[in-house]
Amino acid sequence: MSETILEMRGITKTFPGVKALQDVNLDVREAEIHAIVGENGAGKSTLMKVLSGVYPAGSYDGQIVYKGQEQHFKSIRDSEHVGIVIIHQELALVPLLSIAENIFLGNEQAKAGIVDWDETRDGARKLLSMVGLKEDPDTLVTNIGVGKQQLVEIAKALSKEVKLLILDEPTASLSEKDSAALLDLLVEFRRQGITSILISHKLNEISKVADRITVIRDGRTIETMNKEQISEDRIITSMVGRSLDDRYPGRTPQIGEVVFEVKNWSVYHPQHRDRQVIKNIDINIRKGEVVGIAGLMGSGRTEFAMSLFGKSYGQKISGEVFLHGKKVDTSSVGKAVSHGIAYATEDRKTYGLNLIDHIKHNTTLANLAGVSKFGVIDDMAEMDVANDYRKRTNIRSSSVYQVTGNLSGGNQQKVVLSKWLFANPEVLILDEPTRGIDVGAKYEIYTIINQLAAQGKAILVISSEMPELLGITDRLYVMNEGRMVGEMPTAEASQEKIMRAIVRAEGKAS
Repeated sequence: MSETILEMRGITKTFPGVKALQDVNLDVREAEIHAIVGENGAGKSTLMKVLSGVYPAGSYDGQIVYKGQEQHFKSIRDSEHVGIVIIHQELALVPLLSIAENIFLGNEQAKAGIVDWDETRDGARKLLSMVGLKEDPDTLVTNIGVGKQQLVEIAKALSKEVKLLILDEPTASLSEKDSAALLDLLVEFRRQGITSILISHKLNEISKVADRITVIRDGRTIETMNKEQISEDRIITSMVGRSLDDRYPGRTPQIGEVVFEVKNWSVYHPQHRDRQVIKNIDINIRKGEVVGIAGLMGSGRTEFAMSLFGKSYGQKISGEVFLHGKKVDTSSVGKAVSHGIAYATEDRKTYGLNLIDHIKHNTTLANLAGVSKFGVIDDMAEMDVANDYRKRTNIRSSSVYQVTGNLSGGNQQKVVLSKWLFANPEVLILDEPTRGIDVGAKYEIYTIINQLAAQGKAILVISSEMPELLGITDRLYVMNEGRMVGEMPTAEASQEKIMRAIVRAEGKAS
């Protein structure tokens, strides 16, 4: 059995009005992949911020013992100095600097105060080869995809002679291919003697690579499982405190007439005028129906949704949108909203929320008229609305005055949904509505979707998780390279049929 490299004993961390961690214990062994799982808001990220010095010694109770010595990290620099490096869910890269500059940012390869660019590039190449990335070190970070950016972050960690690597939701925004490559890299690091702590909601990934798993619930340690004890059912039961026999709530569809219809929709790339991204798409959604769009990363699903919603993406957009059989103008976000069309973005932090404002203001943002009199916002009416939706969607917060940036991912997603529910749309487009959130919060969001369908709303769901689409929708479209290449009732669908439609379309294209 490997030696223990890290012990966290009795960690307690309190924020105003909230005890985020209470007497949490964690031990991590040398050269293992140790996963930490729990619902959104359970305290996983908070615990890692305590460990890495983001929350400095003195701001929490308890002990951190690393390599046999008690540590009192005052900053991230202190933890990095002993080989502990954290990679946050929001990558800490500077887009307009090169890969090499990002890797050595704050750790410049300099002599007499002058950066040695040859040494910087050579060092970057060596580190990039270690993570399997063949990019030119002079390439700007903004010009590479999210999967490659994640690898640059890991190369940056290796430059600091990492001994304990902490990864917070590293695969949340990655394709299946990029996720698999990243997990393989962690396994290779384990062979090299590097210890990893992995926070993830993707239980299949955790089961595949983790040596041990620690479950945290409501700021407390519930249990630590060894490899042979790991099963998804056991993890879920520990995480949510109950068994989720069915991960998708049951629903009896009451589907009516066609509410929303799109005909011959085409969109060109915003920068490359001759590149057609969306190609003559036709879809429809009925009253009380949940329709899904399946497809691989890069198939054009988000571009299609954004272009529909106020032409928020693309140029040279053509086609027609009909609501209850009447053509409507959705050429601006305001017009789309006025016609009862809402779009909950996949990127809640950038486009869905004002992270520096509180829940109350975010909830009413899309329907200020609903809390105003003669153009003046009624503060009490706004508070009543925010409290009502906080209860309806089960947002876990100290109050409606909690800043949304301090909420967990699942609770942020519920604020996004609350915002659009208060706008009372007829058509709700949900783009990756459960990305980066735990199974318990997913179930709550599925329940909200079912309630909306029961009210007669027309709902379009875009998801990269095929089991999710198969579990919550009534009908599926399959999208590939900007075209709809298949349509089927969900009752007749399977992952194999969806992939067959994609492969068949690619064969015709070639």
